[in-house]
Amino acid sequence: MAASPQALDTVSLYSTASAVSSCPDRHGFYGGFQFSDKPKEPLSRAQVIAREKKWLYMIDNWQEYMSKNYKKIRERCRKGIPQSVRPKAWFYLCGAYLLHKDNPNRYQELLKSPGNPQIMEEIRKDQHRQFPMHEMFLDEEKPGQKELFNVLKAYSILNPKVGYCQAQAPIAAFLLMHMPAEQAFWCFVAVCDRYLMDYYTPGMEMLQRDAAMLNALLKKTSPSVYRHLQKRKVEPLLYMTDWFLCAMTRTLPWDTLLRVWDCFLCEGIRILFKVALVILGATLAQQKVRRACSGLCETLEVLRSPSPKILEEEFIMHHIVRLNLTVDDFKVEHERQALAYRKAKSLKDVKHLS
Repeated sequence: MAASPQALDTVSLYSTASAVSSCPDRHGFYGGFQFSDKPKEPLSRAQVIAREKKWLYMIDNWQEYMSKNYKKIRERCRKGIPQSVRPKAWFYLCGAYLLHKDNPNRYQELLKSPGNPQIMEEIRKDQHRQFPMHEMFLDEEKPGQKELFNVLKAYSILNPKVGYCQAQAPIAAFLLMHMPAEQAFWCFVAVCDRYLMDYYTPGMEMLQRDAAMLNALLKKTSPSVYRHLQKRKVEPLLYMTDWFLCAMTRTLPWDTLLRVWDCFLCEGIRILFKVALVILGATLAQQKVRRACSGLCETLEVLRSPSPKILEEEFIMHHIVRLNLTVDDFKVEHERQALAYRKAKSLKDVKHLS
């Protein structure tokens, strides 16, 4: 199944944004817009060790924390998970450890199946496009491309209703950068089947519903930006499709992306909505910027190239935590959009029968 038209010229996205470095950055990138030659502000060794110990203790007592002290998990995710603990923490946060525990040999069994030849060919065409400037995916001989093929193949067999969608590939590649292939596979299953449930099915109806939901939430959080987009006829699917389908993996600088995923795997898709609302609100906040965006094309150009300052880790995290939206706001709007969708579908069915 193909992604949307704007979804995915990944090679050009990563190769044109910066020159190629002779040495990888601390995340393994040789170039591309997610390459960073700036060292991250280090915590003291004592702070790092203290955080690692807290996380390791929490993981060792995971069920107790999840049932009785979820707010503590959320608080620590928002602060950022220590890099050394992040792979294991993600594996637990998304419930992949339970999927793996219940299906200990399933991944290897799936790899032994030949799979759908057409889907296998589609995956092969895409596997070299994912993060081509990263040390794991530089060429076909690197383990990254082979493991990426395996993860995507296994999922297409496990969930034939979805099969393979091009927008899934960067998520699988992103996970493979942080954990062994089998663990990455079960995290990928959790993300596709729970966090982004029904996003990759034919017609992408869930994405369309969430586009309408994002628009409604934008009206609440940034009414001036909402009015501008309405006036310029900028539909949400024109700018948010890649953000949501790829779970921000092709949108955010690497340090920001890691922090966002710490929260995403803890709090769910609400985090993607919040990040999108922050980008929208901050990018078009100034009246002079909106005036310069005289039409649809100009507005989309601005939204697709936000200021680097807006995408910085601390800016995004500061604003998503303080965004004036409650869990109930999301629930109410979700129910409203679900009802609107059911009504529209009923009318469509009636017209079809008549």
